[in-house]
Amino acid sequence: MSPCAPPSAVRLWRLPKAVLPTSSSPSRRFPYLSMSTSSSPRPSPLAARAAAAGRGASPSRLAADPGHRDAILLAARGAMENCLGETNLDLAVPGLRLAAKGKVRDVYESGEHLVLVTTDRQSAFDRVLASIPFKGQVLNETSLWWFNRICHITPNAVVSSPDKNVTIAKRCSVFPVEFVVRGYVTGSTDTSLRTVYSKGVRNYCGNVLPDGMVKNQKLSSNILTPTTKAVDHDVPVTPEEIINLGLMSKEDFDEARSKTLSLFAYGQEVALENGLILVDTKYELGKTADGTIMLIDEVHTPDSSRYWIADSYEERFISSLEPENVDKEFLRLWFKNNCNPYEDAVLPEAPEDLVCELAWRYIFLFETITNTKFEIPETQEPIHERISRNVAQALRNL
Repeated sequence: MSPCAPPSAVRLWRLPKAVLPTSSSPSRRFPYLSMSTSSSPRPSPLAARAAAAGRGASPSRLAADPGHRDAILLAARGAMENCLGETNLDLAVPGLRLAAKGKVRDVYESGEHLVLVTTDRQSAFDRVLASIPFKGQVLNETSLWWFNRICHITPNAVVSSPDKNVTIAKRCSVFPVEFVVRGYVTGSTDTSLRTVYSKGVRNYCGNVLPDGMVKNQKLSSNILTPTTKAVDHDVPVTPEEIINLGLMSKEDFDEARSKTLSLFAYGQEVALENGLILVDTKYELGKTADGTIMLIDEVHTPDSSRYWIADSYEERFISSLEPENVDKEFLRLWFKNNCNPYEDAVLPEAPEDLVCELAWRYIFLFETITNTKFEIPETQEPIHERISRNVAQALRNL
């Protein structure tokens, strides 16, 4: 492996800039990942679905292997009390300092390195909704898998991954812009394309949209709809505003736009080869001390991206049914239907069935994209203790 950006949903542009990492062997970078992705291959998702269909099972790919799904749901229920909700590595690992806490990732500093810990926190509507068993591991491993396959488009600054939930990376200066790329008219948040389109907006973030489009319809071409952060929410901006506000230079923005559109097109290609539609996603990019623009955020995960099942999309779209989704949209919709997630001070507790279902869908996506089996972590040891031990050892060896 030779990954090329640090997965981090946390904005780090106030942190010192970094240089690119030197290359290292796959076993040194990802000792656990190289083992898990090579020793237990999953059957082809298409083959599994075909076999299930032959047995008269549901046509949904999410139900093609009911025994495996039931096993994951059972494991998720058993792990509900051992989720990684909060981290305090600065109290457990000598020399580590907390740099930032995001909705999902906690970022620590150690000299010229950043330690990015992906928790099990589930966020939407700019707040934390629940903790999802195994989520942090899924996101971290999904991103690492993608980083290895997009080096031809953009580099990254990953140094190593000493734990299932952790990536160590070099520092960089982060652009204060999220690059959201969309291929369909969909979504439920205030900044989603479906929401703004239904309000009559026909020029969104510099993209002219035709009249007459309906929910979940494919766009004629992918579009970039960048956002920047206000105090507690995303704000859509045009390319001109980004440049005029001094958030990025025109040269940097043009390069970043080209990279993100290329990343998305490649992601769609890989997803479709595995029976999925990559609907939309967000990217964050940074700049190294030598001026190299790198991808720094998680890549094409179910947190940063929306996925649909490809072979049922057209039929369901024609029938005005929602696509089969493999992301957190159903949990978003539950909160939207049961409270005001933007304004209510206290939110209802997410139902356990939905929490476990989301854990299954995250794992399903990982296994479908990578064609490998997700390794359920041992639950006897508290996750925080395991991470602290692995991070301390990794930092000593840097």
